[in-house]
Amino acid sequence: MIEAIRDAMDVSMARDERVIVFGEDVGFFGGVFRCTQGLQAKYGKSRCFDTPISESGIVGSAIGMAAYGLKPCVEVQFADYVYPAYDQIVSEAARLRYRSNGDFTCPIVVRMPTGGGIFGGQTHSQSPEALFTHVSGLKVVVPSNPHDAKGLLIAAIEDPDPVIFLEPKRLYNGPFDGHHERPVTPWSKHELGEVADGHYTVPLGKAVIRRPGAAVTVLAYGTMVYVAQAAAEETGIDAEIIDLRTLLPLDLETIVASVNKTGRCVVVHEATLTSGFGAELSALVQEHCFYHLEAPVARVAGWDTPYPHAQEWDYFPGPARLGRALLETMEA
Repeated sequence: MIEAIRDAMDVSMARDERVIVFGEDVGFFGGVFRCTQGLQAKYGKSRCFDTPISESGIVGSAIGMAAYGLKPCVEVQFADYVYPAYDQIVSEAARLRYRSNGDFTCPIVVRMPTGGGIFGGQTHSQSPEALFTHVSGLKVVVPSNPHDAKGLLIAAIEDPDPVIFLEPKRLYNGPFDGHHERPVTPWSKHELGEVADGHYTVPLGKAVIRRPGAAVTVLAYGTMVYVAQAAAEETGIDAEIIDLRTLLPLDLETIVASVNKTGRCVVVHEATLTSGFGAELSALVQEHCFYHLEAPVARVAGWDTPYPHAQEWDYFPGPARLGRALLETMEA
């Protein structure tokens, strides 16, 4: 995943000199997760550079650069750090096209490692995607594999509007295969699929069916795609698993077609349950698929607590918890 994300920026910078990369430690150091390693050496300090520890400054500068023709791809070191920049993202980036009547656009990408898996506690493990899906004018992307990560990031960089690009930390280097409630070797290398060389894009706003099925639809994204696959295998339920990939804009057509076929739906995400993105998904399924539903829409998510450092792997929705929800939905 790290290599795919780095390759996406490399390809984009080589194709378009307007693409620049900056953020905390992304230049000489290559990023805390090494996603930008080598870019400064290859493209120079004017196109890949370090910034002060000021998230509002990083994003605010990117907005100004974008308004005048550049295409900044900036990194906020952890999604937990984005809150000082939230005003810039919501009040400026998301509204620039509308408030200028189309005279200016804001082609920026804000990359952020999201979710848990590194025992980082409350300030390095949050999943804030719902805070951005509520904002008109933004696009929100959460890839689940290296191929999609590269194609989606290139598409995001080439998009004329601001994109929030959330990268699940548990998928950076593996080892997560979905079946284990806890990691066996936390930083072992684990291949998550082939990645093509050169330029390609994965379209924003298009989901994909990862596992066809007829009994129940599971809506997932990021790391939870693998949890869903493991839960389906362990329970033996014929679940159709949809990897949303882009949360905003959302591929409602694929969701509705699947739920109308299966008659049941379970939503899973790592973020806390209350007001999480699963609530929006549940409401949309109810609105568009009500007369096809055979059971209530179920949600499986993180606890409604501050992020529990010591209980990290119990906090995560795992195959056992999701499996119980699938069984209950089938019995309803």
